Amino acid sequence: MGKLYVRVDDRLIHGQTIVAWCPTLKIQEIIAVDDASAQNPVLKSILTMGVPKNYVTNVVTTAEANALLEEKSDKNRLVIVKVPEKLGELGDNISDCEQLILGNMAKRPDTVHKISGATGIFYLSEADVKLLDNLAERGMDIVFHQLPNASKVTWKAFKETI
Repeated sequence: MGKLYVRVDDRLIHGQTIVAWCPTLKIQEIIAVDDASAQNPVLKSILTMGVPKNYVTNVVTTAEANALLEEKSDKNRLVIVKVPEKLGELGDNISDCEQLILGNMAKRPDTVHKISGATGIFYLSEADVKLLDNLAERGMDIVFHQLPNASKVTWKAFKETI
């Protein structure tokens, strides 16, 4: 049975995904979940053009992602979403992930929390915090982690700062 990793990164698939995260986590399948990108052939092409052919790559809607994730796989998978709220829409299909890795999250109109340091800059809304708290309470391992070789901050450590 393959392992499942989940990453929140508002850039979805980009260079760091391919040269750092995928080799480190031994990823074989990438599932980028974004309704707008999945429905736009140009965006879909841009997201996948730099991905080597040895990775099964999907740019899909939330409904398509849920269908893919319901199918068990022997491949190590990396699910990438742009914003934390999408995690709630994936529900139980990501509940058994090895780790939820919080990556690049730009400032949005509703963000009120900021974490910065050696790991990058991340912005969260109150709704994001509530959702992530809920996932942590259910046993999900959550970390802020920009790159595999950089330092990381645990969800528990971040929570102590707010």
